[in-house]
Amino acid sequence: MRLAKAIRKLPIPTAVILGNHDRGSDRTGEVLRHQLNLLGDLHCGWRMRQWKLSSLGVIGGRPCSSGGGFRLSQEVLGAFGPITLEESVRRIILAADQVPVSIPLVILAHSGPTGLGSDASSPCGRDWKVPSLDWGDKDLELAITKIREKRIPDLIVFGHMHHSLKSGSRSRSTFIKDRWGTVYLNAASVPRHVKDSDGHTLRHLSWVEFIDGKLTYVAHKWFRKDASLAGEHILLEKK
Repeated sequence: MRLAKAIRKLPIPTAVILGNHDRGSDRTGEVLRHQLNLLGDLHCGWRMRQWKLSSLGVIGGRPCSSGGGFRLSQEVLGAFGPITLEESVRRIILAADQVPVSIPLVILAHSGPTGLGSDASSPCGRDWKVPSLDWGDKDLELAITKIREKRIPDLIVFGHMHHSLKSGSRSRSTFIKDRWGTVYLNAASVPRHVKDSDGHTLRHLSWVEFIDGKLTYVAHKWFRKDASLAGEHILLEKK
């Protein structure tokens, strides 16, 4: 609850999608409903974020997803009712329809869509059990496919699947650009706060920039407490 209250106080335009660790464990959905009430219009799950920005449209995927195709937890059922896969797809499409075609469309989801690969190192690949498989959200993939009939989504941002894999020292692929031009960005650098070699705390942010409605820059950045840049991994840069 403290995090939701802190987000609410941020002095910048903010859009939020709740993850599987934000839903509570009461099975009635009461904790989740309270979180949603605290966030109010900041939460964009299954809807478009309503704000004064006229240069960017953000919509949300299914709230509190834990990946693995399509499944609603008891908490989500308690808060939202028995939403079917088809209904989830419909809600995401309707949200996208509200975004003017003249501005970029960004989809914010906790888990990414199916279709990005089934290797352990794929953006949504299951890495904690053999064999590895595609652990994305099926409803999100179906919605993106339908949205593409009218427009190409510019950017899909998600997390859930940690960058560091469970086995060995390998890392996950965090960036894909598909053949239609949509960029998929996994932002789940965990832990978000780390120590550098001198013991100083660094904070991770996934960073994107749009210029004249076009996605021109994507990177993972690490900042010091004084907001100075400590390092970056550039994934896309268009001059």
